[in-house]
Amino acid sequence: MNKHSSSNDILTKLAQQNEDIVLAPLLSSNQEVCYPMSLRQSRVCCFEALKSIPVVFILAIVAWSYYAYVVQMCILTIDNVPKKVIYLFIYHPLLFIFLWSYYQTMFKPLMGPPSEFYVGEAEGERIATAQTLDERRTSLLRFCHRGDLPVLTRHFDGSIRYCFLCRCIKPDRAHHCSICGKCILRYDHHCPWTNSCVSYANYKFFILFLGWALVFCTYVAATSLEYFILFWQDVNSSISPGGKFHLLFLFFAAIMFAISVSSLFFYHLYLTGKNRTTLESFRAPIFSNGPQKNGFNIGCKQNFQEIFGKKFLTAIIPIWTTRGDGVHYQVNSLLLGGLQEQQQQQQQSGNIRCSK
Repeated sequence: MNKHSSSNDILTKLAQQNEDIVLAPLLSSNQEVCYPMSLRQSRVCCFEALKSIPVVFILAIVAWSYYAYVVQMCILTIDNVPKKVIYLFIYHPLLFIFLWSYYQTMFKPLMGPPSEFYVGEAEGERIATAQTLDERRTSLLRFCHRGDLPVLTRHFDGSIRYCFLCRCIKPDRAHHCSICGKCILRYDHHCPWTNSCVSYANYKFFILFLGWALVFCTYVAATSLEYFILFWQDVNSSISPGGKFHLLFLFFAAIMFAISVSSLFFYHLYLTGKNRTTLESFRAPIFSNGPQKNGFNIGCKQNFQEIFGKKFLTAIIPIWTTRGDGVHYQVNSLLLGGLQEQQQQQQQSGNIRCSK
């Protein structure tokens, strides 16, 4: 009996301790607020730190390649002084414009929908609690007509595209980025290597970043090829083994990055020529008359000028030349004719109903 009662006492004490542990955060109002907030803040800090890892990796590779190319190759390996000067004279401008393009891609402020696209709290609640799809579609159409919003694209169910997280009507080609947590104009994709959304605000800079990275890596690979072959054959024994390692790895890294960047660069040139985003290449934008993969294609020349402008010199340097405001877009002439015809038919049918 004593053993049985003592075991019951032990179990009772353990249960009470567990209950105290579970209820402890709830007993104090301060702990109730601070515990979840500190956890949330730590998660945000960890997530931000993880997002910066690819950028730190790129910058570390660039810093190391600068040492390998300038110090190990040009200063310590090349004996011909004019050759050193020429190599360094070309290298530094290429490095500068590459880093400038990278900086512009990362730090250009992202552009979201204008204020008139955001619905009020009451309107947002009405849209969110709509009982039927028709009721929600009617509310969205009424809001667009009231604000005269230039919206041509539709959701797959035919309704106006709406973001429930941001409580806004999505402008044409805008999408919500789950990583940035907001809607972005002319959203292309979220790039981990730049830790930013590639979109209307920085799409030109992103293409220039890829293009100048390709030129920069190709130049480094071409000028280091001669010494890569010499060191591979172990012809020049005056260089330390550490210096040989830097130059051998420099050539391999330049070739590897040039190949990987070239595929992205030429793919985005193709998308620019078709006036599509990466998202639109996989999922065609939907208009009131159905999906149209060439809906925003206004001709190859006009498509490039929409992003890069008309002057070649300003097109190849990372300064702002993109046309428009990120909200209004020209559409394909065939699509525009179909939309106008559809609008006329709707107006005529509306007039007939009114006359009846």
